[in-house]
Amino acid sequence: MTSSSSTVDVPTHDGQRMPAQLARPSGGRGPGLVVLQEIFGITEYLLSRAQDLAQLGYVALVPQLYWRLGLNLSTDETSQAGLQEAFGLMQRLNQTQAVDDAVAALEYLRQLPDTGGRAGVLGFCMGGRMAYEVGVRSNPDVVVSYYGSGIADQLASAAQLRAPIIFHFGAADAFLPVADAERIRDAFAGRSDMEWHLHADAGHAFDNRRAPMFSYPPAAADAWQQTVAFLQRHFPPNAT
Repeated sequence: MTSSSSTVDVPTHDGQRMPAQLARPSGGRGPGLVVLQEIFGITEYLLSRAQDLAQLGYVALVPQLYWRLGLNLSTDETSQAGLQEAFGLMQRLNQTQAVDDAVAALEYLRQLPDTGGRAGVLGFCMGGRMAYEVGVRSNPDVVVSYYGSGIADQLASAAQLRAPIIFHFGAADAFLPVADAERIRDAFAGRSDMEWHLHADAGHAFDNRRAPMFSYPPAAADAWQQTVAFLQRHFPPNAT
């Protein structure tokens, strides 16, 4: 199954236009998923995951959340220097504004005729936290959150997130303590449309196959299989 990609401009709530990459499935139509970036920016890894989703039948939109700091900003996800540069970009980012831009991306995706009005959100690392925040502030059809640091500090708003949600965490994550992951699990306890997975021996950003310092293929494979199964149950690509 082949897919296609293009550059689009997403209208923001303050009247500007945010650049984004749009990956479409081979049939052109499918439910939408906003793909939210790690701190490295829009990288080859992130775009490859958007293509993976398009091949599953989703219309995947990857907004450039760093666009207010400069266009096409990304850092080297394979080096310590790139990691430090990425931390600097994240610290400069207006987080509230970035979440608002992510909500605008969800709204843009939902209004595309190709998505049939259906759109969810999926994020990694910084984007994993933002996916949760979009779920709280807006109405995505589904939320997928990979190792979202900071969610544990925002659990007072957990009841506002009504969409089905899946969380992935690494048991050896140096940036996100297991205790925080367990607090997140407990905040959603009792919800039949919530999944929570703790992956043994996996550190932070274990899904990033382009980053040797983080990549852990066994956990990445398991988590992706779980995510695909979750999406098939709650947000199937053939239901548009």
